[in-house]
Amino acid sequence: MSLMGGGSLGGGVIVPSAKSEPPEPSLERLGSPPPPPPVAQEPQLEAPAPNSVVAVVAEAGTTKASDLDTGVDKDVLCPICMQIIKDAFLTACGHNFCYMCIATHLQNKNDCPCCAQYLTTSQIFPNFLLNKMLMKASACQVAKGASPVEQIRLAFQQGCDVSVKELDSLLTLLKDKKKRMEQEEAESNLQIMHDFLHCLRRQKLEELNEIQNDLQYIKEDINAVERHRIELHRARERCSVKLRMVGDDFNVKTSLMDKRSIMNIPDVHERKDTCSGSDSQVGISVARKRRVHTQFNDLQECYLQKRRHWAKQVQKQEEREGNPVKREGYHAGLKDFQSLLTSFTRYSRLRAIAGLRNGDIFHSADIISSIEFDRDDELFATAGVSRRIKVFEFASVVNEQADVQCPVVEMSTRSKLSCLSWNKYTKSHIASSDYEGIVTVWDVTTRQSVMEYEEHEKRAWSLDFSRTDPTMLVKIWCTRQEASVLNIDMKANICSVKYNPGSSFHVAVGSADHHIHYYDLRNISQPLHIFSGHRKAVSYVKFLSNHELASASTDSTLRLWDVKQNIPLRTFRGHVNEKNFVGLTVNSEYIACGSETNEVFVYHKAISRPAAWHGFNTDATEGEEPGSYFTSAVCWKNDSPTMITANSRGTIKVLVLAE
Repeated sequence: MSLMGGGSLGGGVIVPSAKSEPPEPSLERLGSPPPPPPVAQEPQLEAPAPNSVVAVVAEAGTTKASDLDTGVDKDVLCPICMQIIKDAFLTACGHNFCYMCIATHLQNKNDCPCCAQYLTTSQIFPNFLLNKMLMKASACQVAKGASPVEQIRLAFQQGCDVSVKELDSLLTLLKDKKKRMEQEEAESNLQIMHDFLHCLRRQKLEELNEIQNDLQYIKEDINAVERHRIELHRARERCSVKLRMVGDDFNVKTSLMDKRSIMNIPDVHERKDTCSGSDSQVGISVARKRRVHTQFNDLQECYLQKRRHWAKQVQKQEEREGNPVKREGYHAGLKDFQSLLTSFTRYSRLRAIAGLRNGDIFHSADIISSIEFDRDDELFATAGVSRRIKVFEFASVVNEQADVQCPVVEMSTRSKLSCLSWNKYTKSHIASSDYEGIVTVWDVTTRQSVMEYEEHEKRAWSLDFSRTDPTMLVKIWCTRQEASVLNIDMKANICSVKYNPGSSFHVAVGSADHHIHYYDLRNISQPLHIFSGHRKAVSYVKFLSNHELASASTDSTLRLWDVKQNIPLRTFRGHVNEKNFVGLTVNSEYIACGSETNEVFVYHKAISRPAAWHGFNTDATEGEEPGSYFTSAVCWKNDSPTMITANSRGTIKVLVLAE
């Protein structure tokens, strides 16, 4: 690099730092530079042509060599640290180094790191020209990556000479630019607002259209109900006229004295009975109206949902047939809702009609894990930690009010029991699962085990007989074979299994992974659908119908699912269930479960809040906390308002839904 090359200053003094830059030395003050060392002595660095110096330095804009392009001349790098030279110092032999690098080197050795020529600290000099060019190159590199505003700011900071006229022109340009940007931003904001308002208008029009349709449905249904009421009133009037005609005929046939002697007293009683019956009906009607207002929001949602659904069905039918469907009487949606409303308002509480203690003097705390009715609802069986299956006669328990009832059948097991399932075809067969993973099929009449399956390695929590094929038992066993027929492997623990009542191929599995897995046993490689929504383990699954599935979880919720459309229908809240198995039972309209507050809760399948509840309030003995027990098992009697419940103390109660 001939422009930065060697040459010594006459009488020069070593300057330890190049931070204070003196005026550039003139050529008169420079002595004639010594000839540069031969190329052979500098194998690492080749001197570039003079006209390449600016190009090389201009590309060295950063302080790290890694930031340089591969084509940059390496003469701008310090041969010692291989970084961009900082505080450049020139040696007598014509090489440039960082001051700190060369000073540190000369403390240990007295030679040039490039050519090995003898060198001392008195033979190195600050290279002001190279430093200035490196600074300019760095500034240019920063300016290249800077924004236009930053470039203007840097230009003014570096003392750029600008006239007042040029500044006025620049300010005018900036004002115009600012005004244009503000207008564009305002237009953008207005466009966003315009889109939002259009979207809101469209949404509200859809809501208005839906409300107008709902109002039309309500108007039609009000007219239909009023017509039906008029018809009922006319029918009652006709019935009253017939009764009066019958009374008149009777009066004609009897004498006045006989009429008084026969009719006088009964007439008074009839009047009293009529009044008392009327008062009773009024009271029931008021109570039912009160229940409607209590759950008005849920009932409103249910009515609109059913009405819209059936309206769409009618519309599809009209489109298929090409002519309007003639409707007479109630609309299908209204009829469906009336059935729901009648069943919901019919009951408001649970009433205990019988009770018994399942424990004995040797088992003071006898947790009942499972209660099941047999095929004909004549017998029910209980099982739990007492290692015994007890079978009771339901009629005896209800009719013979006694604190202790003797079971008609009792069978002992080797381990604690977790679940029971009666065979829906063979009345005398009942299956049990225990804590050791053993599944046993018992014959109640002989009190002996019929089959015993021991393939499970851990506790078996649940089992179920198929309704359509009563020989099939989950984990898929066949009662005619000693080994399992089918095995479903899951990563998480299985808490509950249940056959679909309308199919021997479809099984719902409640799992500790918070999901319900719905399988077709003809292809178990993957489930048909996985229902997600619970936040904790799914402890129970039960089918209300062929397409409605209820599930319970330790997140204190019950959920209702449609297994045909694979959608959630409703979530039920009101009970407490965070750690224990509290039982779940269903019938065609109601879902019941236990609670860790030692209560039983009943939900109508269309309403998310409890319809009725009952507590085992008298269970806690003196010195015990009321919350020390929990409801552990529940079971409906088939399609009736009667259920059997049990708690962790071994108390069994027969409850019935009442008005």
